[in-house]
Amino acid sequence: MHQQLELGLDTFGDVTVDSDGNQLSEAMVIRHVVDEAVLADQVGIDFIGIGEHHRSDFAVSSPEMVLAAIAGRTQRIRLGSAVTVLSSDDPVRVFQRFATLDALSGGRAEVILGRGSFTESFPLFGYELTQYEELFEEKVDLFVRLLAEQPVTWSGRTRAGLANQQVHPTTESGSLTTWIGVGGSPESVVRAARYGLPLMIAIIGGDSVRFAPLVDLYHRALDQYELPRLAIGVHSPGHIAETDELAKEQLWPHMKRMRDRIGAERGWGPMSMAEFDQQAGPDGSLYVGSPETVAAKIAATARALQLSRFDMKYSAGQLPHELMMQSIELYGTRVVPLVRELLAEDPGPDD
Repeated sequence: MHQQLELGLDTFGDVTVDSDGNQLSEAMVIRHVVDEAVLADQVGIDFIGIGEHHRSDFAVSSPEMVLAAIAGRTQRIRLGSAVTVLSSDDPVRVFQRFATLDALSGGRAEVILGRGSFTESFPLFGYELTQYEELFEEKVDLFVRLLAEQPVTWSGRTRAGLANQQVHPTTESGSLTTWIGVGGSPESVVRAARYGLPLMIAIIGGDSVRFAPLVDLYHRALDQYELPRLAIGVHSPGHIAETDELAKEQLWPHMKRMRDRIGAERGWGPMSMAEFDQQAGPDGSLYVGSPETVAAKIAATARALQLSRFDMKYSAGQLPHELMMQSIELYGTRVVPLVRELLAEDPGPDD
């Protein structure tokens, strides 16, 4: 870490329940996401990321629309996706939407490009899963060319070509912050380095330290392409309450229900309490507990992986809005200062 660690939050707009256990409408969930981002801005959090999904358990299919609403009610927090599923979208339209968000927010927009961990968008928008790799590779190539904000000439197999065409609007600064989101594929890590883009690693299981070889690979690839060191971020789930016990008690039933539902689609067994406890422990990827516990775990991950940013996914299945708001407040008012104190006391060998 060669600069102060940025601390952000992510949400997928998970469809939640009210205090009586009744499922909320997707419209209400979206309005709640805006309120959550406003609170994050007020308590000093650096970034809010909103994921894109096209299924019944997540309410947000158009992150840029929600982020535009957030832009109008916030002052300083950076606004981005978590992630934008570029494979089933059009790079020109993605650039235009985020350049528009950048204008509305006064230069606070970011985009994290990924292939996504769900595939519902492919049949919805008429793409074949057999082209999964090719679609992403070609569309990233075009998007990177668009980032120069100059007339573009490009051709490929998955989209109509461009011939010296200028895309509007451009950004005021001439630069749109763009990350590549990866889930653990070495090929994706090298791709991010090849295009000179910062790396966002989604760690949703196991010990975060096991991703250190990917960080090393990224650094070696940047060296090979004669590029400077770029930012590395981590996205992981978590939840904060006043005590470790209360945080686990609040999160467990919602985490299990969500994990079991998605696991049934993918052939996984049900989540056990032992698995939950392991993931919540010092060597797991679930950042759940008191502010002190979560801060210590984030600081350890930041040191181990030489991070520039850590984003905690604070939504988890039907975890109620009120509990998420409490978690956000604790994250901003207590976890963020604690993490920075810990890193200042022991910044690590690379500082």
